[in-house]
Amino acid sequence: MEFCDFGETERRMLGEIAGLYKVPEGAYNFRINGKSVSRKSSANIDVDITDEGLVITVKPGTKNESVHIPVILSKTGMKETVRNTFNIGAGADVMIIAGCGIYNCGASDSEHNGIHVLNVGEGAKVKYIEKHYGFGNGRGARILNPTTEVHLADGAVCEMDLEQIKGVNSTVRRTESEVCDNARLIIRERLMTHGRQTADSVIETTLSGENSTVDIVSRAVAQDMSRQTFKSVIVGENKCRGHSECDAIIMGEAQVLAVPSLDARSVDAELIHEAAIGKIAGEQILKLQTLGLTQAEAEALIINGFLK
Repeated sequence: MEFCDFGETERRMLGEIAGLYKVPEGAYNFRINGKSVSRKSSANIDVDITDEGLVITVKPGTKNESVHIPVILSKTGMKETVRNTFNIGAGADVMIIAGCGIYNCGASDSEHNGIHVLNVGEGAKVKYIEKHYGFGNGRGARILNPTTEVHLADGAVCEMDLEQIKGVNSTVRRTESEVCDNARLIIRERLMTHGRQTADSVIETTLSGENSTVDIVSRAVAQDMSRQTFKSVIVGENKCRGHSECDAIIMGEAQVLAVPSLDARSVDAELIHEAAIGKIAGEQILKLQTLGLTQAEAEALIINGFLK
């Protein structure tokens, strides 16, 4: 299937969630309305569909390659659960571009539950990008519930960029990880809710290996009457370092709850949590207004900068 074979709605969402405006080079799988409509493997990355879901296998030593696995729901009332397993060979260095877009213009809810399992081999490096996006003027909700399990072998590195900025009515996000000897996990999460939207994010990390590390930073904006909950759990079982940070801007009648948890099970575990929730400073808005911006424009500029 060529990119031009997709409808206008599907092309728009592929651009939003994966930055795709043409068929990418390398490996990919496009899933639209419950079906794999286009799939390709490369010489070093195998993309296979099994009874248990999509299985992506990266050969050891693979460098500077990527795999795209976007999911789109554009039919009202669709509900699905999808499982994707990534087996990253030792010494590989690859990028995974995931994400889901939901277009709902009807009265029934549309829901995608995505389960991603990342098995990152010894000394391998992975950049994992996952963006969620929704639009449509229907009464039906756009629901996205991602679960990601990360297993880092000795010396592996995984950097995760998780983003949900617009159009999702309800989300429950779970990220669970185990980090072995000398391995490193980096998580950057960005969330924005408005209206009566809800977002619950739970990040649980077990630092089981010696000299394992995790660095988690979540930035969130809650507007109107929306509600957000951020729960971070770091368990240090060895000589390790863990850092978790939650920064949130609250506006209108929104609610933000931050629940940090540090569980040190070794005298050599160094674990830190930081949290800050507050409104946009009035002097920031005033300064931008003196430059000719309206209050709404000033707030939007501040929020965009905060979420970058």
